[in-house]
Amino acid sequence: MHTLQLNMQDSAFDKVIYLLNNLPKNDVEIIEEKSTLEDWSFLESEIDIGINSGINQTSHEEIVNNIKKKYA
Repeated sequence: MHTLQLNMQDSAFDKVIYLLNNLPKNDVEIIEEKSTLEDWSFLESEIDIGINSGINQTSHEEIVNNIKKKYA
């Protein structure tokens, strides 16, 4: 058995999933890993780095709220 890992835009993802879903179920197993954006804990350290750099004075809470508005 082979394993592939792909990073793709949403527009391509829909097409690839359609193709994979139409292959024989006993030949292909789809294991989807969610985007790291869905794991908010990943963003905690990235936000802290940005805040500690002093480049942006936006609060941690404001940054998280903006991200949630855009992607959630």
